[in-house]
Amino acid sequence: MRPVAELIRLFTELGDKDPQHYVPEDRALFSEFREAANYNLVRCAQRGDDGQWTVNPWFKKTLLAGMRLGQLHEIEGWYPRVNFFDKQTFPLRVFNLSDKVRVVPGGTSIRDGAFIGSGVVVMPPSFVNVGAWVGEDTMLDSHVLVGSCAQIGRRVHLSAGVQIGGVLEPVGALPVIVEDDVVIGGNCGVYEGAIIRSRVVLGTGVIINGSTKVYDLVHGKTYQREGNAPLEIPANAVVIPGSRPASGDYAAAHGLHIATPLIVKYRDDKTDAKAALEDALR
Repeated sequence: MRPVAELIRLFTELGDKDPQHYVPEDRALFSEFREAANYNLVRCAQRGDDGQWTVNPWFKKTLLAGMRLGQLHEIEGWYPRVNFFDKQTFPLRVFNLSDKVRVVPGGTSIRDGAFIGSGVVVMPPSFVNVGAWVGEDTMLDSHVLVGSCAQIGRRVHLSAGVQIGGVLEPVGALPVIVEDDVVIGGNCGVYEGAIIRSRVVLGTGVIINGSTKVYDLVHGKTYQREGNAPLEIPANAVVIPGSRPASGDYAAAHGLHIATPLIVKYRDDKTDAKAALEDALR
């Protein structure tokens, strides 16, 4: 494979190219892009030494070029008369035993162009979209969605029914980011570029998106998205579903409340013991 700097230059040119000027070689270049993403040579976003995340707009632009380059075609299914239809520029990823990724049978799909680290376990059915990054020794339980370009750290546990939103546009926006050693409980949802810092625990059913306000009962603080800065859940926070009264006379008269995540504590030895269940499952 070509040097990474050259690949990034070529991918950037492809992402900026006018679709009217596409040539057959561009489709081969997009295949090279997917392979580079598979093996962690390129990724959508990186964490700097200062802990801040930055997005690579050229990565998203190249993915969008791949969509424009592709033509709908029929994909032969695993069972007779069960076929699928997708653009040929977005095939499913094929693993080898040497990848040390455990994909349990039962309906899981991982698109080519998603990085899946060694030791990852994927329980069925789950879906990992193109451009996603999933770190080593992470568990994706049943019915988990990891959206396009989402960044999932190492030793993370995404419990059954977790939804991690994807983002391709706007091109410069951060994707959803879940840092290392996070535990996300069943039926949680994280969307719209939220950042879940390391060692956070999200209790079952917590929903976090761009308009969510998160109330820290430990420090008496409120966390929310400010301007272009994403919502961040601080490291080690333990978050559970809560509620607050809705404003207005009508809401007061009917006792209406709005769902609100609450930080009730910060991770300690007791919550670490609960997280050790993941090691037993492995």
